[in-house]
Amino acid sequence: MPTTPPEKGVIWEELFFDLAFVFALTQFSHMLHEDHSWAGIGRVLLLFVTIYWAWVGTTIYTDQRDVGNALDRAGVFALGLGSLLLALTVPGAFDDRGLLFVGVYLAMRVLLAALALRTPGGWRSPVFRPYGSGLVAGPLQLAGGLLHGTTRIVLWSIAILADLSITTLTRRTLDKVRVRPLHYTHRYGLLIILVLGESVIQVGMVAVDEPLTLARLVAVCLSYSLVCALWWVYFIYGVRAFRQAVARAAQQADIRRSVMIYGHLLFSFAIITVAVGLSEAVTEPLEPPRASEGTVLFGGAALFLGTFAYTHWRIHRQIARRRIGASVLCLILLPLAHLAPALAALATLFAVVAGVSVLEGIILHRHPMIGDHAAEGQMGSDPDHADKGPVVRE
Repeated sequence: MPTTPPEKGVIWEELFFDLAFVFALTQFSHMLHEDHSWAGIGRVLLLFVTIYWAWVGTTIYTDQRDVGNALDRAGVFALGLGSLLLALTVPGAFDDRGLLFVGVYLAMRVLLAALALRTPGGWRSPVFRPYGSGLVAGPLQLAGGLLHGTTRIVLWSIAILADLSITTLTRRTLDKVRVRPLHYTHRYGLLIILVLGESVIQVGMVAVDEPLTLARLVAVCLSYSLVCALWWVYFIYGVRAFRQAVARAAQQADIRRSVMIYGHLLFSFAIITVAVGLSEAVTEPLEPPRASEGTVLFGGAALFLGTFAYTHWRIHRQIARRRIGASVLCLILLPLAHLAPALAALATLFAVVAGVSVLEGIILHRHPMIGDHAAEGQMGSDPDHADKGPVVRE
């Protein structure tokens, strides 16, 4: 089994790179706010996976190399510029900016591959090979950028599937690489922080342009409370389990693929959809949510909780009954959301998300030894010091 490289903390260059990613998150929220039909959700997901994949590639690169030198630092800055330019093209990616969107993304892929070539082994390096999926996905994306309508969507979808499948097809190669558990999982934790922060921003941006009535202020408070509940679910019951799973796994590539890459794709997109539902509720707190608004709000929460059940199964091979139950309850409440004001929907959803955390906290407090392997919650309520926040290198 390959050795794990020495641990390191998150570096300033990575945090600076994330700033451009925040702008992309804002663009996705705006796009979904304008059209949260099923077709709109699908289009946003297609673009989000593309930019998310660029973030994943950058994360694995900075994990494997010390980027505290001028050349690598410039490379990370250039990738950040690429994220910014990608974000600028998001609103028109399915119209006149499609080719520009693809061009910027492929340039980022080429840059990442060139930087990865500097790792020991060059073309044969396990660190380089995952970036080789661009040889298949790139032409499909370029062809989609040149075409329009449904053809573009189909070609881009196939390209995305090619990218997502590369971690499975190159499993033996990726098994030769072990990431730094603390650094790697903290990068994904920071991703969740960014998405949660964008949710708060969306709520604030909507509220500031409207009269601050009592109902709207209550909606803002409930929205923020729900975001806090989502934070609690992830950082109290998730982050420690993810780090320990990455650290202990004999086949680390399987955990990285299923829990970190795929799992956090679902976590992030779920929060984005919830954020759109929150902004809609704050806009009209006393009106019943429309069907599409209830879908993004309750459906997003169901996806978030359901993803925890999925990651728990991948780590422990156990069924997380409480998380599954809470996820199913969100889906049951979805068709009922339009029967009451948005305030009631927010309060109900907060009760579900917070309730499952309270229940798990009580159980883990009474049985502190369960959680590592037997608990349905991801981990106990007393995280290691290393999991209380990312360590940033001076």
